[in-house]
Amino acid sequence: MNPAITLATARRVLTQLRHDPRTVVMLVAVPAVLMLLLRYVFNSAAQFDRIAPALLGVFPFLTMFLITSVATLRERTSTTLERLMTTPLGKLDLLFGYALAFGLLAVVQVGVACGVSVGLGLVIAGSLWVLLLIALLDALLGVALGLFVSAFARTEFQAIQFMPVFVLPQFLLCGLFAARDEMGWVLNWLSHVMPLSYAVEALGRVTTSSTLDVTTVRDVLVVAGCVLLALVLGAVTLRRRTP
Repeated sequence: MNPAITLATARRVLTQLRHDPRTVVMLVAVPAVLMLLLRYVFNSAAQFDRIAPALLGVFPFLTMFLITSVATLRERTSTTLERLMTTPLGKLDLLFGYALAFGLLAVVQVGVACGVSVGLGLVIAGSLWVLLLIALLDALLGVALGLFVSAFARTEFQAIQFMPVFVLPQFLLCGLFAARDEMGWVLNWLSHVMPLSYAVEALGRVTTSSTLDVTTVRDVLVVAGCVLLALVLGAVTLRRRTP
């Protein structure tokens, strides 16, 4: 992997996004607006404190997955990706460049969403910086999985169809609706192999405890490892020719 080529790829993607303000606004504003809506749906500070930390991870994960998978597939179907692959650009250069570009957007997205949540009364017992880090890793996980699944889709509609496969099971089994240890053994086992479960657990610990314990560190490392694994798998499955 060549750092200069990776940075050039990230710069190109950011330049393209700069000419698509609607996408940028959606990426930055939607999670914050959803957190605002959530606060007034429950109309209870206690309920908001219980569910908001988990959704600070879920919303960025979902939006970044959708945007990344569709944007990458658009470049593939327009043959832009095919032309790039005829240059010295390596597969890891390409994917890490995309991840860096969307990751910078994710920093803004997560910062705005967390700022709105705190302004709405979300109580954070632990470090705000750790909360931001975990939420950012969730967004990067969405980016990495979006890059990975785009290799298996031929149209943008097919890319969106992967959401029920890669996103919704994690959303249902991450512990947001029911405690993971109260699920049946099959569902409990599945929740342990889904990275979003560890992110939600870590977010819950940061907001309820001022101590950064071993379990939280483990959860953060698991999510970070899954991001890197998804990017490497994306590089392995990336084809040089457009399907």
